[in-house]
Amino acid sequence: MCRLIVATGDVPVPRIVRAAVAMSTGRTADHDGPITRHPNGWGAVWADPGSPTGLRSHRDVRPMADSWHEAPFAGLRTPVLAIHVRHATLPHNLGEPFTHPLHRPDGPVPWYFMHNGFLPTVYRHLGLAASRFDSAEYFDYLVPAGATELVESEALARLRAIAPGGSSGNAIAMTPTRSYVVHWTAAGNAYPRYFGMHRLRRPGLDVVSSEVIPSLAARHRWQPLPPNVVLDLHGRNRES
Repeated sequence: MCRLIVATGDVPVPRIVRAAVAMSTGRTADHDGPITRHPNGWGAVWADPGSPTGLRSHRDVRPMADSWHEAPFAGLRTPVLAIHVRHATLPHNLGEPFTHPLHRPDGPVPWYFMHNGFLPTVYRHLGLAASRFDSAEYFDYLVPAGATELVESEALARLRAIAPGGSSGNAIAMTPTRSYVVHWTAAGNAYPRYFGMHRLRRPGLDVVSSEVIPSLAARHRWQPLPPNVVLDLHGRNRES
């Protein structure tokens, strides 16, 4: 299981980084789940006009609290920053191949993907014989090869069709021009608060996070993100 945070607008990069570190160490945990610490690697995606794709990413297999200072965040200015911190659900899914963000460079547009949850049955919808890494299989299922956008109605239909046995499809999916937040949890999930998401909107800044971050704003300033939604922070279904 994992923690996610994405910010768009006039992004206060050091504060968003500190928020992700706090979630990774359990300092902001206030939920019903058994997991509070997320030490099994981390990654980030942000806009970079100098990159061929318009985005840049960083991945590290170490705990974020031990390694964030080695990432190229110093002096960074960006209109979008997403960070993922990980607690591996399966002990054998550790190391660089399982560290988020996942990346698909091929196709009409490049995609980056971060997932919080466990979806061990989604491989069946891809015609695979078995699951190797559920988040990668979920990525391929939710964002089919050749896709240039996530259409909310189509994505939710795919989510509803997932065979029972998983927990959450919460995710951040990014292209050079889109930043999507997926908030979806399987029916009957034992930890609805753990898989809740929260939104902070201030003039010039929009933040969605797995946990309320008091250092960014008082708790009453955060609003629960509605369930069963695919929110495009840059696009047509952005809330006013």
